[in-house]
Amino acid sequence: MSDQRWRSLYSEHLRIVRQRADHALERAGSRMLVVYSGSLPMLFLDDQSYPFKVNPQFKAWVPVTDNPECFIVYEPGSRPVLLFHQPVDYWYQPPRLPDAFWVAEFDLRPVATLAEARSHLPAALGAAALVGEPSAEVAAWNFGSINSRTLLDSLHYPRAVKTRYEVECMAEASRRGVRGHRAAEQVFRSGGSEYQAHMAYLEACGQREEEMPYNNIVAYNENASVLHYQNLARQSPDRRHSFLLDAGAAHHGYACDITRTHSARDDEFADLVRRFDQLQQELCAALKPGGDWREFQMLAHRKIATFLREAGVITVAADAAVDSELTTVFFPHGIGHLLGLQVHDVGGFMRDESGATIDKPPGQPYLRLTRKLEPGFAVTVEPGVYFIEQLLTKARGNGHGRNIDWKRIDALKPYGGIRIEDDVVVTEQGIRNLTREAFVGVS
Repeated sequence: MSDQRWRSLYSEHLRIVRQRADHALERAGSRMLVVYSGSLPMLFLDDQSYPFKVNPQFKAWVPVTDNPECFIVYEPGSRPVLLFHQPVDYWYQPPRLPDAFWVAEFDLRPVATLAEARSHLPAALGAAALVGEPSAEVAAWNFGSINSRTLLDSLHYPRAVKTRYEVECMAEASRRGVRGHRAAEQVFRSGGSEYQAHMAYLEACGQREEEMPYNNIVAYNENASVLHYQNLARQSPDRRHSFLLDAGAAHHGYACDITRTHSARDDEFADLVRRFDQLQQELCAALKPGGDWREFQMLAHRKIATFLREAGVITVAADAAVDSELTTVFFPHGIGHLLGLQVHDVGGFMRDESGATIDKPPGQPYLRLTRKLEPGFAVTVEPGVYFIEQLLTKARGNGHGRNIDWKRIDALKPYGGIRIEDDVVVTEQGIRNLTREAFVGVS
């Protein structure tokens, strides 16, 4: 996309961000918003820091994700100010002043120290609201409020509705992610290890590990049954059965979140993956404005119950499997979540900007979203079926075991499980599937 197009989308985005900030400040009784990018937390008893992760409220304003101790300073009706940290340093390379498409929207002021940043703020900050996790020095500046609940609720609730700029950022992140997924699959098929697949993913995305929106889940064989599998085996298993890859990428601070499952051979498990992919696409097609996510969760359980019954894993009818919560043995998580500045974006349970919440349905403790869908919502759709030892052991003893074909379990356990995940934007007309779009458009 051209810089001119990015500039146009960003200008529209910033206008919306400012409108939301105006409203939030009015509700909170503050006259100025100060958004802190964050500081570098140090390791205990060490002179090294943890990798920097920017405050998501900061990157909603500007696509600066790698520079601590910066500030957005905004008063309604005034041009926003960006205090850009540019220390005098020869141990580390100071960041260059940005000159990208978005800079013209800001009064950009380089600052070398926090003390210099403070000099650009009013002497008295009683009418200013700080958003971010302040260092001790910043916290001592006597802001009128720090992370006011009223202010944050007012900012978080509308954030579920993405601007056109945000959607295009996630679309670009998806294209990066697809390149990574294809590279990692090639490593798997050529006999490489989980670690090698992970490294190929990073190279294809063109991003360092600390730039990833979350830790990649790179799982061979039975490791796919661990929902957030965190290890990267250096040796490839003697016999490869399956590969589950849950990995994203970022663009201008916005995330994609993509999962694909592969079989090592064109065998029965490969057929199950194809059938599950069709199930996932049916779920995506069911999304529409006004849809209740809690009902969508139960629709996913009904479809998964039918899948399990047809695959011979369970021996009871689909309705009975859902009613008895048998499906939770194989699908123990939520069907998806809000996506954007954070992988699990905020506001998923909010009833309104007051902070009131919408309860999860009974028996679904891990659901991450309970709101009704609106045009502009960006969500993941990630059904899964897994053969998890702990849940299967529990099922043997609680009555579910009599409705499970344990010979089928023994045959499928070496594959770990199946998850297919797409990133979808709800529109007035239906959906825009950013993930499928990227797989078609990226060679």
